[in-house]
Amino acid sequence: MNNPLEERAQKAAKIIASPADYKVCEGCGSIVSKKAIFCPNCNGYRFDSSKQRVIEQAEILGKREPTSVSFEDYL
Repeated sequence: MNNPLEERAQKAAKIIASPADYKVCEGCGSIVSKKAIFCPNCNGYRFDSSKQRVIEQAEILGKREPTSVSFEDYL
């Protein structure tokens, strides 16, 4: 199994390869599917869907340890 940083880097690479499929939550900075209506992390509803912003945020998040609470943390 990969370590968390490797997994995040792989997810970031996937997002960077197709930024039009994603958007960035303006409330918490999470990257979500372009189909999302609400952010699953903060319940925000304002997003930036510009390709440049998605790529920039993916590069940032792909290089750092996760800091938000995920569903798996509740198990």
